[in-house]
Amino acid sequence: MNDILIIIISVIVGTGIGFLIAKQLEKKNVSNLIKNARKEAASILKDANFEAESVKKDKMLQAKEKFIELKAEHEQVILNREKKIQEVEKRTRDKESLVSNELSRAKKVNDDFEAKTSEYNNKIEVLDRKQQEVEKMHKSQLEQLEVISGLSTEDAKNQLIEGLKAEAKSNAMAYIQDTVEEAKLTAQQEAKKIIINTIQRVGTEEAVENCVSVFNIESDDVKGRIIGREGRNIRAIEAATGVEIIVDDTPEAIILSCFDPVRREIARLSLHKLVTDGRIHPARIEEVVAKTTKQIDEEIAEVGKRTVIDLGIHGLHPELIKVVGRMKYRSSYGQNLLQHSREVSKLCGIMAAELGLNVKLAKRAGLLHDIGKVPDTESDLPHALLGMQWAEKYGEKEEVCNAIGAHHDEIEMKSLLSPIVQVCDAISGARPGARRQVLDSYIQRLKDLEEIAFGFNGVKNAYAIQAGRELRVIVESEKVSDEHAASLSFDISQKIQTEMTYPGQVKITVIRETRAVNIAK
Repeated sequence: MNDILIIIISVIVGTGIGFLIAKQLEKKNVSNLIKNARKEAASILKDANFEAESVKKDKMLQAKEKFIELKAEHEQVILNREKKIQEVEKRTRDKESLVSNELSRAKKVNDDFEAKTSEYNNKIEVLDRKQQEVEKMHKSQLEQLEVISGLSTEDAKNQLIEGLKAEAKSNAMAYIQDTVEEAKLTAQQEAKKIIINTIQRVGTEEAVENCVSVFNIESDDVKGRIIGREGRNIRAIEAATGVEIIVDDTPEAIILSCFDPVRREIARLSLHKLVTDGRIHPARIEEVVAKTTKQIDEEIAEVGKRTVIDLGIHGLHPELIKVVGRMKYRSSYGQNLLQHSREVSKLCGIMAAELGLNVKLAKRAGLLHDIGKVPDTESDLPHALLGMQWAEKYGEKEEVCNAIGAHHDEIEMKSLLSPIVQVCDAISGARPGARRQVLDSYIQRLKDLEEIAFGFNGVKNAYAIQAGRELRVIVESEKVSDEHAASLSFDISQKIQTEMTYPGQVKITVIRETRAVNIAK
């Protein structure tokens, strides 16, 4: 029991001693932690103070630099302002000096003027005295002449004037009559001579163009390959070229139908390449048509160059050369437009030479007169005005532009080239065989124009002239006033536009005539 008691006491004492030791150690650790925290706080505070000082110095330095910069800018502004003030002062001084010089010169001129004025006044007084003396002498002489002749001065003057008037009028009328008679005898003869010589010196082959082309093939087996499975090849050709392909019972031939000769030529050449190559399918068709189109464009440019070289025309704009080339694939009433323009150009050159005008300018106007018929895009303008706009755009001379725009009387003629181009265009187009016209439809169109005019009140006569390009309407002056004539012309033009189909444009001219008739008995 004693041993157990001792052990228990020893445990209790050891536990107490251990608790005391643990308390001492914990207190020591807390003291160390507080000391370390204080050291760390002091270090942080020190670093913060140092950083604050550094930031303060930087800010002060930046403020000083900004102050110096603003000061320099302010000084520069002040210097510039002072410089401008000095310049203004200098200009002011210069102007004052100029004004002073001008005043000095003006004063000198004024003094000279006053001196000359005084001198002129003296001379005028002397002249007035002499004039009075001359008038007195002249009056005395007239009185003596009146006494001698028995006529007053006014009567003698009137008799002399009347005699001179009668003599001058008689001479003038005789001269005018002789001149008019001579002009009547020779003018028409000379005009016919010039036109006949011009026509005889130009010979051009004419071929009327159709709206179809025939593509020849070696055998009818090729037709099936061109048509393709379920017609896909022929549909691809038509879609790519815009040409209608007609495959019928015609042996060894395929018909290409289109109003555009360029498209027909592209389709014909494309078919030739496809048949020669043997590969005919939609993809190949599109490729060949694209290559052929490019080839035709190059050929158009080459044709334009050859044409202007053949006619001796230089300095033509490249775009106008292309337009001239495109004429090869255009026709007007079946007449090839390029051949027509070449012929008009040659006719204009010869006629200008006969009349002593500029031959090169006349040939240039003749070649370009119909360029408005080959537009890249559709236009509402007549081809003459469209061609004139192109010529102006590409730097042609005013005479050439006016000749192009006036060859169908859309605008006023301002030079002698304009009537020459108009006459030569008519000569080329009016020659038998040059153009194709269906006589019945042509006559019917003219009759329809005249009937539309007769449908309005007050119309006495109506005549369709210039191949249906102009309608002359003669009205009764009692029923149609001048104001009504203008509105009548407009109403007729509107009715023609709505009821008829015609190429180009129709000019409506309303003529009102007032006649006053009396009979001397």
